[in-house]
Amino acid sequence: MLQNTSPTGLSTSSRSLWQRIIRNYDLYLFILPALIWYLVFTYGPLYGVQIAFKNFNGALGIWGSPWIGFKHFRNFLTAYSFPILLRNTILLSLYSLVAGFPFPILLALMLNELGFKRYKKIVQTVTYAPHFISMVVMIGMLTLFFSPSMGVFNSIREVFGLQSVSFLTRPEMFRHLYVWSGVWQGMGWGSIIYLAALSAVDPEQHEAAIIDGASRLQRIRYINIPVLLPTITILLILNCGSILSVGYEKVLLMQNDLILDTSEVISTYVYKRGLLRAEYSYSSAVGLFNNVVNVTVLLLVNTVVRKLGQSSLF
Repeated sequence: MLQNTSPTGLSTSSRSLWQRIIRNYDLYLFILPALIWYLVFTYGPLYGVQIAFKNFNGALGIWGSPWIGFKHFRNFLTAYSFPILLRNTILLSLYSLVAGFPFPILLALMLNELGFKRYKKIVQTVTYAPHFISMVVMIGMLTLFFSPSMGVFNSIREVFGLQSVSFLTRPEMFRHLYVWSGVWQGMGWGSIIYLAALSAVDPEQHEAAIIDGASRLQRIRYINIPVLLPTITILLILNCGSILSVGYEKVLLMQNDLILDTSEVISTYVYKRGLLRAEYSYSSAVGLFNNVVNVTVLLLVNTVVRKLGQSSLF
């Protein structure tokens, strides 16, 4: 199909685009700093990804280091630790998703039903506060609460005649402590998005439902939840897209030699091999593999959701 062109050689669509940019230049100037920031600090460093395919040598630099192809990827995929790392990462991520995803939704629905505004603000402040606790302090709290000698939980066990347990050195307890402490810390902050979505509900719908005799649970089910579904779907897709992106900070702080079988994940492995052992090329290859898997999962989940007729990213 032929496009209409102007005397200057520009197509009609291109000319109208430039006209819109010129007409709204002040708006584009506002987003220019953010665009520059992303180009410099996000897309610019991507040229360093090539060291995953090289035997990086600091003296030779990125461009001067010898090219070795997919050697680091093969070494990682055939390593003895690969199945353990993949299992631990997926189990921890899925556990966090299944346990932590519903709680912000439930909290938002309950807060939305509170009529006493002052009490609602107090509850919101109490539930939001844990989000601002630093990760180091958070792990310090876990260490104190679950200490075998003076921890609160072991003190309660001793009251009932039970022996104290060293929770933090038991491999089977690591995932539970990691996930549920994260649920407690992030539940209130995560509910903010859902509360914002619930603010779009027309009060007249609730008034009409009350007149028709609908109970509170029925109004939540047939009015509030359908409004939340697009937001829930988008956040679920984004969470699935980070299935292998378990942050290393909390895991590393909770780790000890007795629980490495369940606590060693890909992110801590990259940290130890890349920074502690200075294997920059190998750790870059592992990180790139991690990101490729995440992007693939994101695209697959987004495609499935779109085919089901739900809201999707694109």
